[in-house]
Amino acid sequence: MINSQIMQSGRIHKFLTVMLQVFLAGGAVIAFFQSRFLDGIITIGIIIITFLPVILGKRFQVGIPAEFEFLAVIFIYASLFLGEVRGYYTRFWWWDVVLHSGSAFLLGIVGFLLVFVLNEKKEIELHMKPGFVALFAFMFAIGLGALWEIFEFAMDQIFGLNMQKSGLMDTMWDLIVDSVGALIIAILGYGYLKKMEGRYFLVRWIQAFIEKNPKLFKSSDIDG
Repeated sequence: MINSQIMQSGRIHKFLTVMLQVFLAGGAVIAFFQSRFLDGIITIGIIIITFLPVILGKRFQVGIPAEFEFLAVIFIYASLFLGEVRGYYTRFWWWDVVLHSGSAFLLGIVGFLLVFVLNEKKEIELHMKPGFVALFAFMFAIGLGALWEIFEFAMDQIFGLNMQKSGLMDTMWDLIVDSVGALIIAILGYGYLKKMEGRYFLVRWIQAFIEKNPKLFKSSDIDG
C-alpha cells in the first residue's frame, strides 16, 4: 500500500516538475519576443539549474526521488525566477521569509537523510540515537543557513549588491526563520525514528529515498 502511494506520488511530482520547466521555457521565449534579452538569458540559466538535482544524483550515483526533485525545482523557480526576474523580493515583503522557511525544510531533510544513511550503512559501525540524528539535521540546516548569510554579506560588500535588504535586521530574521523550519523537520525526523504513528509527509519522502537507493541501506524493517 505504502509503495503504491510512493509511486503515485512520484509520478505526480515528476509531472509537476516537467510542467514547471516547460513554463519557464515559455517565459524565456516570451522574454526574447518582448526584447527583454537579459530576462530571457537569466530564465534559460534558471532552467539549466533546475536539472542540477538529477545531474548531481547521477554523478554521485544517488537516486533522487521525484518529491525531492520537485521541491528543489519549485525553490529555484520561486527564488530565482519569481524573486529576481519578476521582482517578488521587492513587491512582497514576506517573499524572503517564505523562501527561507522552504530552504530550512529542504536543508533539514538533507541533513536528516545524510546522517540517516550513515546510520544505516553496513560498512559504517554507527548506532546513533534518534535524538542525535534530529540534532544533526537541525544544526546542519542552521549551519548552511548561516553560510548563506555570510555569502549575502560578502556579495553586498564586494559587489555593492543589496542581498541583505535591511542589513542586520534582515539577517537575524532570516536565521530565526531558518531555525524554526529546521526545528520542525528535526522533530518530525525524531518522530519517524521513534516509530511514532502517523503518515506525515516526511515519512513518505524517507520511504521514497529508501526505495530509490536500496544499495545505501542494509536490510530494514521500516514500514513507514
